[in-house]
Amino acid sequence: MKVTVVGAGAVGASCAEYIAIKNFASEVVIVDIKEGFAEGKAMDLMQTASLNGFDTKIVGTTGDYTKTAGTDVAVITSGIPRKPGMTREELIGINAGIVKSVSESLIEHSPNVIIIVVSNPMDTMTYLTHKVTGLPKNRIIGMGGALDSARFKYRLSEALECPTSDVDGMVIGGHSDTGMIPLTRLATRNSVRVSEFLSEERLDKVAQDTMVGGATLTKLLGTSAWYAPGAAVSSMVHAIACDQKKIFPCSTYLEGEYGLNDICIGVPVIIGKNGIEKIVDINLSDAEKEKLANSAAAVTKTNGLLEL
Repeated sequence: MKVTVVGAGAVGASCAEYIAIKNFASEVVIVDIKEGFAEGKAMDLMQTASLNGFDTKIVGTTGDYTKTAGTDVAVITSGIPRKPGMTREELIGINAGIVKSVSESLIEHSPNVIIIVVSNPMDTMTYLTHKVTGLPKNRIIGMGGALDSARFKYRLSEALECPTSDVDGMVIGGHSDTGMIPLTRLATRNSVRVSEFLSEERLDKVAQDTMVGGATLTKLLGTSAWYAPGAAVSSMVHAIACDQKKIFPCSTYLEGEYGLNDICIGVPVIIGKNGIEKIVDINLSDAEKEKLANSAAAVTKTNGLLEL
């Protein structure tokens, strides 16, 4: 399994690190446009191999996509990160051009690649990748829901005062502060609905804290988070590499599913060796359906800013 990570910043480096440590990939290639930056990150990570016990080869390159040839899974993290006070939507003008160029370069050298999009605004960048590459829909995956769900489970475990391993929950909808839909109604602690433990008011706070999870970290850190995004991506790549058939909520291209068309937005999918193996249809309440429709409308509005 060969994995390429485009963007050697904090998120890209975390992706590469977590993938290498899990030891399922034979090679990870890090690509960046800044001279020597990817090479330095790769060397630094390789010097942890004997300490962390992995055999994955990590190499870096400054914009040489020939080194990515034969990539099975590529992760696009490149683009400018969010700054305090900046919305994901404000990033679109700059990041759209970057994602378009990167995806075309990847496919030129790896025509069978599966692409995971991390760059923001993530749903719109995933949609853009569909439109400019023409790849089958199963081979383009937006990461957002996997990260948002991890943040949701963190907030649930915090409220429940229990280990996160006790908790299961999912976030669907757009990867934005207003578009996320934490499914509190379906969240469980060891198969027991969390509503048995938490009041409606407390669950509402959990949902709100989840929705502003990215903005909260941006305010604290002065830039976007990187550990949890990197871990979310590595879990998805692992599921592809080992054909795990795991369910993740991910941004995927919809053609009638959930009553939505010509849009990429977060819904539960099964991920295996072919990328998105199946879109999972879950029964949503009327309130949840309304929230998803509103979230989709906001994503469609942002998509309208693209120059396709």
